[in-house]
Amino acid sequence: MDAKDIIATRVAKEFKNGDYVNLGIGIPTLVVNYLPAGVSVIMQSENGFIGLGPTPEAGKEDKDVVNAGGNPVTMIPGAASFDSAFSFGIIRGGHISATVLGALEVDEEGNLANWIIPGKMVPGMGGAMDLVVGARRVILAMEHTAKGRPKILPACTLPLTAAKEVDMIVTELAVFEYRPRLTLTELAPGVTVEQVKEATSAAFAVAENVKTMPL
Repeated sequence: MDAKDIIATRVAKEFKNGDYVNLGIGIPTLVVNYLPAGVSVIMQSENGFIGLGPTPEAGKEDKDVVNAGGNPVTMIPGAASFDSAFSFGIIRGGHISATVLGALEVDEEGNLANWIIPGKMVPGMGGAMDLVVGARRVILAMEHTAKGRPKILPACTLPLTAAKEVDMIVTELAVFEYRPRLTLTELAPGVTVEQVKEATSAAFAVAENVKTMPL
């Protein structure tokens, strides 16, 4: 598996039957393709529907059924669509069990920056600012570095999306949780703690019993 598939596969194992989950743009959208057999999770998209299914087969896309990133998706039986006001009522009302988001930067305090790089074009902040404070759990699904530069930092340098709201970080190298300190809890197969330290500029604790990431 490549890095993105490793991340999505691991994140998909975080959910249980009956969870309502929002998937952000990018790697998070892949999670729906890796849900374990027998686990029934209801996926919500902030652009106005609930009940996302797997990515459609090539040639079977419906241009009117897309996720928040504009990518084709499917809808499971019983899915429903609605306007943005209703969608954000669900999010702001605390009805989402977890949100899975990408990140430009995250830091030791659980601060998240994922919506803008100053000086660069941005289409809008999307729903991230509402999701990170409305969802009961915030999981970041992201590659560990960007062009060799760490993304897990002592302190974010970009404008924040939210302060101290992140609960878990999943990368292709490792899993971190805030307990409340940033703590390494799992390593990808074949990855060492030393390799993670080399790719991470943030200080972090190492759990007593670091597990191997289940894939």
